[in-house]
Amino acid sequence: MNETTQQNRRAWYALAVLFGINLMNFFDRQILAAVTEPIRKEWNVSDTQMGLMGTAFVLLYAVVGLPLGRWADLGQRRIILAVSVALWSVFTALSGMAGSYQMLFAARMGVGIGEAGCSPAGNSLIGDLFPARQRARAVAVFMLGLPMGIFLSNILSGLMAKNYGWRAPFYIAFVPGVILALLALRIHEPERGASEEIKTTTITSPTKSSTNPSATSELLLWQRLRVWFAPFLQVLRIPSIWLISFSGALHNFNAYAVNAFMPALLGRYHELDIRQANLRSGIVLGAVGVVSLLLGGVLADAARRWRMNGRLIMASVSFVLSTPLVYLAIGRPKGDITMFMILMAAGWMLFYLYYVTVYPAIQEVVEPHLRGTAMAVYFFAMYVLGGAFGTYVLGSLSDHYAKQAMAAAGATQMSEAFRAVGLHDAFGIVPIISAALAVTLLLASLTVAKDMTKLQERMAAKA
Repeated sequence: MNETTQQNRRAWYALAVLFGINLMNFFDRQILAAVTEPIRKEWNVSDTQMGLMGTAFVLLYAVVGLPLGRWADLGQRRIILAVSVALWSVFTALSGMAGSYQMLFAARMGVGIGEAGCSPAGNSLIGDLFPARQRARAVAVFMLGLPMGIFLSNILSGLMAKNYGWRAPFYIAFVPGVILALLALRIHEPERGASEEIKTTTITSPTKSSTNPSATSELLLWQRLRVWFAPFLQVLRIPSIWLISFSGALHNFNAYAVNAFMPALLGRYHELDIRQANLRSGIVLGAVGVVSLLLGGVLADAARRWRMNGRLIMASVSFVLSTPLVYLAIGRPKGDITMFMILMAAGWMLFYLYYVTVYPAIQEVVEPHLRGTAMAVYFFAMYVLGGAFGTYVLGSLSDHYAKQAMAAAGATQMSEAFRAVGLHDAFGIVPIISAALAVTLLLASLTVAKDMTKLQERMAAKA
């Protein structure tokens, strides 16, 4: 077996494991949304409280992701992945053992800490395993775990919750997580920048200062902080990173809000049972993404060959088309499930093109030894500024509009009918955010080509 064949096998093995890890990442994350209604009714909690759990999860995920992003640039990424998957799998099982809202809240925070290590290490590995011309397709395979995880989680969680209670899905998810943690340890760790056409000299860590007995502890601490923060500042000097990160915030706001409350919307407003609501949620939020990512990865690579900023132009156009489809889907009257699914599936299929267009663009404006850091910065922004508020804002709007509906009816007691109206009306924020995302991606497409050229020039100078 020649060296090239061996490298290809290692790359595809790693990508297969990364796909599995990402699938379980979103499978475990989506379980809570799939069983929101029985949890809400059992513990008598509001949509705001359920949304707050998602907000805390995302904030912790984002904060923990920063040091894990630096670890991904400095340490063994396969170790990071193995530890992360094992940790979140244990806390997923503990979620099923929760006896109260507070206990479930704490267990979900543990899941968030574990899952924070997945994306920085995974995307960093892909950047070193696959050359730029194949990177969008590799990212597409990795990101297939997202729609497939959501699809399987909704389908299986809804089925198990209907037959065995809402705790069962949390227990089942533990087993594949442990298996994937062991498989991650067998991933071959590639050299940083191994897949780049322009090879650069090896980047070494800053030399430590020689021991100086007179140096104060405050000065040493400041020096260490400067060394640790320097890579983050280097990434933030790239104009495209700011616009791309803001686009991530808008994208994640909608992703988390819709994923968290779609099964509840179909159950309450369209009056489906938990199995039917999750089956349809799985299709419109998950299954369509498989088609989108497989085809989108090829189209995104073609767009990159067409123009340097072709991927981001493609991303912007996808949201120009997606926004009215989602708006029309949400506006369908109660019980019109068929048209809702057709419109929402089409809109969400375009929504998934974001991953295969934007993620590769990040890697093409950042040097190889900073990719984990860049993804950590991006994920921090997209989660803290977007994903963290998606579930809370939508949940709060749902409770607000439910109270409005109750007042308009002259009632004095909240009912499921008022809650259904409230949640339906709250979904009106989704197309507004989607329209803003289309504009942001268009602006990012205007800066990314210049940043890509600057990176190529820097790497050529170091070669």
